[in-house]
Amino acid sequence: MMYQTYDLYTRSAEMMNGFIALSQQFITHPFNPYAKTLLGKSISAGLDSAYHYTKIYDKQAYDVKTTLIDGKSIGVTEQVILKKPFCNLIHFAQDTNVKQPKLFLVAPLSGHHGTLLKATIERLVADHDVYITDWLDAKHVPLSEGSFGFDDYVSYLIDFMHEIGENTHVLAVCQPTVQALIATAVMAKAKDPCSPKSLTLMAGPIDTSINPNELNRYANSKDLSWFENNVIMTVPNRFPGAGRKVYPGFIQLASFLLMNIESHINKHTDYLSHVFHGKEEKRASHRDFYDEYLAVLDLNGEFYLETIDRVFINQDLANGKMTYRGELVDLSAITHTPLHTIEGRDDDICSLGQTEAAQSLCANISAKDKLHEIFDGVGHFGTFSGSGFRNRIAPSITKFIKKYN
Repeated sequence: MMYQTYDLYTRSAEMMNGFIALSQQFITHPFNPYAKTLLGKSISAGLDSAYHYTKIYDKQAYDVKTTLIDGKSIGVTEQVILKKPFCNLIHFAQDTNVKQPKLFLVAPLSGHHGTLLKATIERLVADHDVYITDWLDAKHVPLSEGSFGFDDYVSYLIDFMHEIGENTHVLAVCQPTVQALIATAVMAKAKDPCSPKSLTLMAGPIDTSINPNELNRYANSKDLSWFENNVIMTVPNRFPGAGRKVYPGFIQLASFLLMNIESHINKHTDYLSHVFHGKEEKRASHRDFYDEYLAVLDLNGEFYLETIDRVFINQDLANGKMTYRGELVDLSAITHTPLHTIEGRDDDICSLGQTEAAQSLCANISAKDKLHEIFDGVGHFGTFSGSGFRNRIAPSITKFIKKYN
């Protein structure tokens, strides 16, 4: 009943949200003599906070319209080139004849939308022909479309690589580093001509037994049945996916917030100060981040449970027990795909060493075609957004790709 209760709350809050918005417009109206007073600004800050607490956060737009190539402003068009029940493949097509390396960006399916990587795309599209997995919200996928599990994720990646074509470089961010590595091994064993030209794995849980953090210890403190009984819920009737078993996005969001609750409280306190003092630029920056951060999606229950079991509890890939469609995954089959692994030294979600583990697991890749990098002063989100990504990590990715393009 938790999902139904949460849904009732959000619908009630949505009704309140409109009233709060009207009240805020009244209190901040330039003709209101109290607007600029201490009382008026205090009420405005409080209403602003209440408005965003009762708001429904929908998926944001990628909104990548232009980029700079060779110093010229080039138009970028977002195109859905392949649709599947649980994911679309999007191409950010550039209006130019300049040939850029094809880059398949594999976005996480861990609660947030692919638009969380908007800043990643904006930086990479200047040097690459970018494609991305745009995962869909499971509560909007009808039961008639069937289920979606761990192996289906791998199959989607293989299908997408076939759609993009040969000579495609792959960059997987966080959770899908595991599936991207499996897909690469499966394609290498089959001598698939669309196997990744290079593979970059960034801040992902390849081996969560290494340097375990709070998240890893939590996953290992419970058996699979606990997760199934406590966090898998049924989609309410008003959604297209009614009856589907899912891991709700609001549960994952609550987990993310609790992991760094003090930081979020401090940021919100600062935000109220920015609203009170009319610091519009800082206010807008805060809202841009949280409008994206608070927009979450539901994961199909089968996929979530299999990921917990195979990646976090049993570390199947690191222990040589990972299977795909009933067959053991053979990482030794990867021989001609250069491997780049990236970690942030301050990452509290994927600890140091967990992504680097791919380097030793892929024993048959030549040492000269391997690169592992640790970036100081970079946390988990900093590996794919922010100044550290823009100025240090992205150039390193581009350099590695160009070396093998």
